[in-house]
Amino acid sequence: MALYSLFLKGGPVMWPLLIVSVVAVAVAIERGLFLLRHLETAEPGLAREMLLHVEAGELDEALKKGRRSQDPVVKVLVHGLTNRGRSLSGALLRAAAAELEQYHRGISTLDTIVTLAPLLGLLGTVTGMVRAFGMLGGRELEASAAITGGIAEALLATGFGLMIAILALVPLNILNATFAKTKRRIEQAATELETLWVPYENPLRLSSAPSQN
Repeated sequence: MALYSLFLKGGPVMWPLLIVSVVAVAVAIERGLFLLRHLETAEPGLAREMLLHVEAGELDEALKKGRRSQDPVVKVLVHGLTNRGRSLSGALLRAAAAELEQYHRGISTLDTIVTLAPLLGLLGTVTGMVRAFGMLGGRELEASAAITGGIAEALLATGFGLMIAILALVPLNILNATFAKTKRRIEQAATELETLWVPYENPLRLSSAPSQN
């Protein structure tokens, strides 16, 4: 009950701040569960094994090992090799975009909340001070109580907004770091696969060199 009373003292801006905080918590929990699944399915060494099989000309073995994995890098390589008939580069780009979209989800929302929450708190500061000075008209004897109530409203809204932004900043940075790391791994593996695939696209290149007697 005391917490609810404190919430009400923050003024009307506390309600949109409450909605923003609920959204931030929901996104953070959902993304946290996603990252846990990401850690469980990560197989960084498997992509290297697949590339070694491709280099040795063992495409079927590379696909056999990769199809059982949920690692995003491995899934991109598998999709590229499976759809290599049309365009290996195109298949890799499509698969990479699909995988990275999952890792980018929630980043824009948290980024907006980190920016929006302090601004809402600042708005609460303004409305609190306007309310405080608006209550002074013709009631000079109650000036102290009016100003105190307005300042309390302003400080509560500002503090709540800053708290939301600070708490949302932590999962935002974690998501950004995970996204950047996953993107870097996918790009490196895709580039290496395209390099290894050149002899397969140009099989005559290796045998066209003139023999020397």
